[in-house]
Amino acid sequence: MTAPSRTRTVQAARAALSQGDLATAHRLAASLVAQDASDAEGHFLLGVSVAGAGQIQLGIEHLTRSVTLDPRGEYRAQLAKLLTMVRRDGDAAATLSEAEEAPPTDALSRDTMGCVYARLGDHAAALVHFDEAVRLEPRNAAFRYNQATTLNFLGRVADAEAAVEAIIALSPNDARAHHLLAGLRKQTPDRNHVERLLRMLVGAQDGHPRLLLGYALAKELEDIGEPEAALDRLLAANADHRATLPYTFERDAAMFDAIERHWATPVSAPPHEVASDAPIFIVGMPRTGTTLVDRILSSHPQVESAGELQAMPLAVKHAAGTRSRTVLDPETVAAAAHADPQAIGARYLAMAQHHRHALSPRFTDKFPGNFQYAGMIARAVPEARIVCLRRHPLDTVLSNFRHLFAVSSRYYDYSYDLLDIAAYYARFDRLMAIWREALPGRVLEVQYEDLVADQEGQSRRLLAHCGLEWSDACLAFHANSAPVSTPSAAQVRRPIYTDSVARWKRHAAVLEPARRFLERAGIAVD
Repeated sequence: MTAPSRTRTVQAARAALSQGDLATAHRLAASLVAQDASDAEGHFLLGVSVAGAGQIQLGIEHLTRSVTLDPRGEYRAQLAKLLTMVRRDGDAAATLSEAEEAPPTDALSRDTMGCVYARLGDHAAALVHFDEAVRLEPRNAAFRYNQATTLNFLGRVADAEAAVEAIIALSPNDARAHHLLAGLRKQTPDRNHVERLLRMLVGAQDGHPRLLLGYALAKELEDIGEPEAALDRLLAANADHRATLPYTFERDAAMFDAIERHWATPVSAPPHEVASDAPIFIVGMPRTGTTLVDRILSSHPQVESAGELQAMPLAVKHAAGTRSRTVLDPETVAAAAHADPQAIGARYLAMAQHHRHALSPRFTDKFPGNFQYAGMIARAVPEARIVCLRRHPLDTVLSNFRHLFAVSSRYYDYSYDLLDIAAYYARFDRLMAIWREALPGRVLEVQYEDLVADQEGQSRRLLAHCGLEWSDACLAFHANSAPVSTPSAAQVRRPIYTDSVARWKRHAAVLEPARRFLERAGIAVD
């Protein structure tokens, strides 16, 4: 292949990739490698095209080869991205570090580096690359969205608002941007986007855009003092989305059944002395105060927050060796029961290490769904302390219904119907009772309402359970400057407030079927 011919082939392959034509890109890239097995660009383009088609491991092989042949920043950025996709976070971090020696000069690669840093929990490092991507391609709404999200995580709310408004100026129908904007702060009667959102909904496409706009409008209506109208909007948006899901609660019930059957073997109480490096797991139903407790604990000078890690679910999945596409399913639960818990613990700690950025000896893992893994945690990381947040059952149901979780995640399919959430809560409550019996002394249950009413008393209780000395800094959690990458970012930058306590009472009539369901399940709701 002559040099001009190769140049034309490279240009055509890159154009095909930019248009999403993976088959053409693959064919052209393969021709480059066939002509010259040491063609770094050919391996790069081949790696990106096969990865785009779902062959991640093969993509890693080609990109690794391209980096070996030509260690340019663009190649390293894409390799780091694929490494995080297979949870090789340590290798991804090392690849990013090497890329920093000669950063890529194109916007997509800088955005890619930012996304990898974000997945590793280093939002300050991510912002540097998102800023550069936006500087290079200021009209790219996707790059601006990543920048705005990260500004919010870092507490730069005014800058985040300006960044989102810039997206809307470029792309007025960007539902994702409108949804992000609504959640950046509490809206007020004289400063909100309700009218604009109402206009947007008139012509909004069905599906994901309409769902995002419905949630944004409901959130802003709640903020400006129209809770009934807000809930009406949510009921409509969630009903439309729920109708598209192939979900029944029996799927989650089978999961709870498997956990109770295979993981509920009693474990002795932990040692009285807490290890100086013992991890702290913060678990519970979502939207029950887990981020608040994470901020309180990570305000302690000996503790840092590692964020919402997937490390324990992934360590268990790896040990189980199951080939199912979901991380947690009945088959995986059964197989993991026979795995080596020490190996699970070692893998967990190694994976968690890549998400730590401070020198603090202790860290929190705030993935709420780890409540399902409490029995496994007790065996795999026996020195760990577990804190479970509890909240009034109907406030838990309502808060899950009011929040739009990751739409693509099947884990949250229960959250679009009030009775589905009530059923999920009932099984959560039953599982916590089982852990209480099987894991004495390992799980501290903290009532959100008690924490709001007596912040210092409950904070002292938390620290004692975790083996930490008292620190006044824990009372000033809202001054904690660490990034917050959860939906509660705005709330935990305020001092303790009572706005969310007993919110369910405003909507008692709508929640009546859920109340009756919970009462039949033996759960007190008054």
